[in-house]
Amino acid sequence: MSIRGFLRLSAHIQLMPVLESGEETLVGGQAVIEGVMMRAPHSYCVAVRKPGGGIVTQEMAVPRMSEKYPAFKLPVLRGLGTIGQAMSLGFKALKFSADVAIEEENAKGSEAKAQPSKAKETSSWALALNLIFSLGFFIFLYKLVPLYLVSSLEKVYPVIHNRILFNGLDGVIRIVIFLGFLALISRWKDVHRVFEYHGAEHKVVFNYESGQAVNVANAQAFTTYHPRCGTSFLMVVMVISMLVYMLIPADTFAVKMAVRIAMLPVIAGLSYEMIRFAAKRRGSFMALLTTPGLWLQRITTQPPSDDQAEIAIHALNRAMALESEQGGELVIA
Repeated sequence: MSIRGFLRLSAHIQLMPVLESGEETLVGGQAVIEGVMMRAPHSYCVAVRKPGGGIVTQEMAVPRMSEKYPAFKLPVLRGLGTIGQAMSLGFKALKFSADVAIEEENAKGSEAKAQPSKAKETSSWALALNLIFSLGFFIFLYKLVPLYLVSSLEKVYPVIHNRILFNGLDGVIRIVIFLGFLALISRWKDVHRVFEYHGAEHKVVFNYESGQAVNVANAQAFTTYHPRCGTSFLMVVMVISMLVYMLIPADTFAVKMAVRIAMLPVIAGLSYEMIRFAAKRRGSFMALLTTPGLWLQRITTQPPSDDQAEIAIHALNRAMALESEQGGELVIA
């Protein structure tokens, strides 16, 4: 894998929580490299556009974690199960799209050399290295850097030693870093393309949820801003993390850092419960939670072309067909 390919895949892994629906829903999805992954309750399909115009897909039946493991029906744990499965499927979809991209690049190179191409996939070591790098980058950027900056300020301004002020400022810095990262990475052409596919996924989900016939013309009439987007979920995570850190006594830098890493699963589970609670109350509370995420979707979603909307529809249709084959029946609430 080239350095450009490594960085491209790493950027997509970093953006997975932003692009993925963080909720166990009837229909949801994720943007990938030149494609879209769509999920129904028990099925999955990722569709990717090849440079020649053709569409390739990967699809399979997927049981819900709460059905496979009853423990994931419990509060907080159900969030971990849902988010964990969503990230796992999202990574599988991303790997498939990366494999398609690599195969196309190899084919172009072989044509230039007048040699037959050999299909290649993203190697296991490259994927493992990307995951390690992405996790390390996440901990460094969103845990270590804010904590270090606030700890340094605390030496100059002792008033920050107050646990509420300390963790509040830590959370504000984390959010600013997140916004800056999104604004910066959105300038990358490859990422901008993914944000267009993200917009296509949202439009098609809206189209399906409306009860109208799902087609390109109908989908394009809808907005790209969807309240169930992972962008909204991440904003809730950042707010919940501030509150959790305020409740846990920690005096030294090392202990504070350990708390930030150890509490990640708990924060994710609590954030899921908050989103789930708000989703059942579609009034002002839900609007309060999702509005910051909807604002951010001005960056993380972009208007898609008709070809991109077609990809999202293709993925949805294949997922729904597989759902039907399993005897599943979806009803719009």
